[in-house]
Amino acid sequence: ACSCQENSGPPALVYPCSGSADVGEIADHAARRLDAEDKAWMSCLAGIGGRVSGLMASAAAAPMLIAVDGCPHDCATKTLQLAGFAQVKSVRVTDLGFKKGQTPVSGPVVQAVVQRVEKLLAGKPAS
Repeated sequence: ACSCQENSGPPALVYPCSGSADVGEIADHAARRLDAEDKAWMSCLAGIGGRVSGLMASAAAAPMLIAVDGCPHDCATKTLQLAGFAQVKSVRVTDLGFKKGQTPVSGPVVQAVVQRVEKLLAGKPAS
């Protein structure tokens, strides 16, 4: 889909924690869905942690950075902040009522996280 605008960059870059728990997998699936639907572009959190120059430059140039954390450890948010990105917006899967270690990865659960990110993209508070 062509946005037909001069600036065809992403509205935001999204960084899921992609942690080993079910809620990390849900965060990953939500970011991939947002990317597939061209609502935000998924980027590589590990590359930020490793200070990969191209990924750091992309993050610095993005209009918005959104971390999708699975749980209250907030690994994605903290990784971005430690890399120097102070204006990170965050969504936490467990804040949506899903319990770590007890939430099957399913379409409706992933969609609930996608919808919360979409609120941030629209400029609405996450909570």
